[in-house]
Amino acid sequence: MPTVTGADRERAIDVCDHPLKGKKVLIPPMAAGSARLFAAGFRALGVEADITPPSDDLTRELGSRFTSGDECYPAKVTIGDFMKVLLGPDAEPERTVLFMPTSDGPCRFGQYAPYLRRILDAMGFEKTEILSPTSKNGYAGLGELARPFMRIGWRALVAGDILQKLQLIYRPHEYEKGQTDRVYEQCLADVCETIERSPLDPPKQLAALRAALIRCRDRFRAIRGHRDPNTPLIGVVGEIFCRLNTFSNDDLVRRLEEYGAECWVSDITEWIWYTNAEQFRKLKLRGRLFSKEALGAWIRYWIQKRDEHALLEPFKEDFIGYEEPSTRQILKAAEPYLPPKGALGEMVLNIGKTICLAQRGVDGIIDISPFTCMNGIVSEAIYPQLSRRFDGLPIRVCYFDGTQSDLDRDLGVFMELVRNYQRRKKYRRRYPPYPKD
Repeated sequence: MPTVTGADRERAIDVCDHPLKGKKVLIPPMAAGSARLFAAGFRALGVEADITPPSDDLTRELGSRFTSGDECYPAKVTIGDFMKVLLGPDAEPERTVLFMPTSDGPCRFGQYAPYLRRILDAMGFEKTEILSPTSKNGYAGLGELARPFMRIGWRALVAGDILQKLQLIYRPHEYEKGQTDRVYEQCLADVCETIERSPLDPPKQLAALRAALIRCRDRFRAIRGHRDPNTPLIGVVGEIFCRLNTFSNDDLVRRLEEYGAECWVSDITEWIWYTNAEQFRKLKLRGRLFSKEALGAWIRYWIQKRDEHALLEPFKEDFIGYEEPSTRQILKAAEPYLPPKGALGEMVLNIGKTICLAQRGVDGIIDISPFTCMNGIVSEAIYPQLSRRFDGLPIRVCYFDGTQSDLDRDLGVFMELVRNYQRRKKYRRRYPPYPKD
């Protein structure tokens, strides 16, 4: 490794046996901002990485061509985007690595990676790699980069959730249309550059990222707007990819804003905290709460908590009334309907989060799920009970599969129910001081 000096020494990392050296990692943009920050985390470690190009009609065409119809919509979108790259004129299949997360549980999401592998092999892309690092497989594919990447990747996701939350809080109330989106893009660029250029030493990296987020906070605070207390607040839950990927859900959140609503969207880190809780539950079932494996899980948990607190602390004022419920609160709220020991996955989060949001004063709930999604179907069966419990809280499940539907008609009816409920709801909201006139 060449000799480095000065500031470069703080960024030096031994990549001699780096398994991704010379490769390019492609990341599907579940949430576009978070995916860009995640890619910056790879680049900070010397790995070429980017998100897949914007989804379009060709995405749907290729997704349908390479799936059988039994897969859920997010699988079609991600496979379509990957194949669009690999079949494109500038494709480099031998150096391309497709980042495809995975999970346990009843969701078909856990089958995406092996199914994608079958497609790649059938199409002659045997040398195109799939990267699915988890604690279960020892973060395979990352090699010596596993430890620093998991730290920087977590921080990138927390930062992405913070920026998305700020965007959703400010955009419905801005005086100058489009200003919030411009500020959001400036902030994404700032945080991406900070991740790539800051020292890899964890405390210095965290301090640089926190400073960048404070700059972002001040940019958002400078947005002039008027917060009308009559603006309905809609909680958005559902399947994680479909609710966060604007292509998959026909930009539903922005369309709700056009109807005069503000949205509180469940974020990415909610799922990560849930998977952590599941890991501890399984360790307990196996009688391994006092094992080396459990110690590693606890250390990771406390590091993640400490990092999250450091990055969130400057936004205490900005997120008044928008405090996210803890995983413990969500699971406890869901327990009478879907006991966490007997039910798994996003259905538990959907039910628990709906209850927590109702108690925080939201005026309606939208569940965004792929068509035929088991989590969405189970949740939909329980929502009428929750609606009655909260005096008729409007709850609407919107299923997506890429086909056209009269979504505007459905949203118009939903918003009428929301405004009627707003006048009689028992739980009242708290408001932050921003945006200011």
